[in-house]
Amino acid sequence: MSNRIRIAAATLSAGLVLAATGLGAVAQASSAPAAPLKGQAAAPCWHSGGKWWCNNKRGAAVWDADSVTIVGYMNTNPSWFNCRLDADSTGGGGPHPNRWLLTTADNGQVGWMKDSDIYSETDPVRVCGT
Repeated sequence: MSNRIRIAAATLSAGLVLAATGLGAVAQASSAPAAPLKGQAAAPCWHSGGKWWCNNKRGAAVWDADSVTIVGYMNTNPSWFNCRLDADSTGGGGPHPNRWLLTTADNGQVGWMKDSDIYSETDPVRVCGT
């Protein structure tokens, strides 16, 4: 991951407070929606309970700010996200190839998920640092 993500992660750690209650506690959908078909628009992420919720791939990796180290996995769907960051091209392709979303993996570790592992349209998710 680029220095932009490392700087953003440090800024978040220093300036934003992630809610200590509920970290790692995410809603488990009984039957999560499938990924949109090719050419079909994805439903947007939604805001509820002070968090942004998005449909994501089960088992998606959650990465440390270095984009080399996996800190955990997201087996729940939908999952909540704190904010999004458009940084470098390691975000995995898709409609937002530079986008990463800050979240907490199912093991309680805070990290970044690639936008390409999220089925929902992530444009509504707030930008990190705003």
